[in-house]
Amino acid sequence: MSTKTLKILKTEAEYNAALERTIAIFHSEEGTPESDELDVLLLLIKDYEDRHYNIPAPDPIEVIKLKLEEMGLKQKDLEPIIGSKGYVSQVLSGKKELTLKMVKGLHQYLGISADIFLADTK
Repeated sequence: MSTKTLKILKTEAEYNAALERTIAIFHSEEGTPESDELDVLLLLIKDYEDRHYNIPAPDPIEVIKLKLEEMGLKQKDLEPIIGSKGYVSQVLSGKKELTLKMVKGLHQYLGISADIFLADTK
């Protein structure tokens, strides 16, 4: 795939060719024609993936658990935000729903994007 043939990707074959070309020129020097081509290819690939590959929203509870692990925290560290030890356990097991107050606290404390909590995961 050369600069002259850059166009909207419509088929899996075009997508795969764009991926191959992207890999081939990935380390091109900034300011070169290959670097410009890479920028356009990345946009075309993203567009194709957005149209053809549905990436499900992450489960908020799983994101919370992952953030706890990444930060070296325990469930008890969430008690000031969520409530008692038992309530934290119920929330993290999916038995209790997150409230708006909890979401705000988790957003601030763990740095989780509010969008994670608003996405429809069902």
